[in-house]
Amino acid sequence: MKQAEYIDSIEINALWKGGRHIRWQLRKDVNILSGINGVGKSTIINHSAQGLHYMEGGEIPAGEVAQGVNIRLYPEDATFIKFDVIRSFDRPLLNSNLLEKLADSRVRTELDWQIYKLQKRYLDYQVNIGNRMIALLTSGNPDDQRLAAEVSMAKTRFQDIMDELYTDTHKVIDRRSNEIQFIQGDDILTPYQLSSGEKQMLVIMMTVLVENCEHYALLMDEPEISLHIEWQKRLITLIREVNPNAQIILSTHSPALIMDGWMDIVTEVGDVTM
Repeated sequence: MKQAEYIDSIEINALWKGGRHIRWQLRKDVNILSGINGVGKSTIINHSAQGLHYMEGGEIPAGEVAQGVNIRLYPEDATFIKFDVIRSFDRPLLNSNLLEKLADSRVRTELDWQIYKLQKRYLDYQVNIGNRMIALLTSGNPDDQRLAAEVSMAKTRFQDIMDELYTDTHKVIDRRSNEIQFIQGDDILTPYQLSSGEKQMLVIMMTVLVENCEHYALLMDEPEISLHIEWQKRLITLIREVNPNAQIILSTHSPALIMDGWMDIVTEVGDVTM
């Protein structure tokens, strides 16, 4: 199996009544779908995500039609792509069966649930980079000493970014902890104690980090929800700092999200509707 670097195009058949189709040619770095409320931005992102979820484990055969969605990959002979889908709404969890199974009673909302799952991925990520550093440091190759120092650079940048974003509320990541938690004065805070906007930014940045700088697609529907305007302006740039190999695919109607150099690449829904 060969992993794709990015999604080349998305085609959605008969998305709405009346038979309209979506054909969206994508860039390998940042793709922004814009339009007024009700025009279909979220529908396109959600259908694309459903098509990707057709295969368990984050993989979909190249060119496979799933849920009416045709995914074309690059390079053309790639057989699957890794992807993440981030939901931004911090609604209460309504699944009673899920709540009963959870060992952590602090998980009460959809963002809490995403953080809960990301904590395990974060631990796995740290084990992975730790093993890579040990292998490089013990290889006996002088060049590997330099590479070992670079392995943890993305994690350090992630921690620095979160500390900077939370400056106004005097929160910093507890760098001695294996799990994500924060120090605020003399208090230790779990991520479940953050505000909705803080949780949302943490979910986005953790998701990007644990992909470990690999090529993959990141789908987000209106990620600016709950983020104040300064965070909106910086969001895309911060994501690409932590993982420049992430292909960002998002919908938005916030002008702030595209201010930091992305205004020229915005795609209107009408431009991809046939």
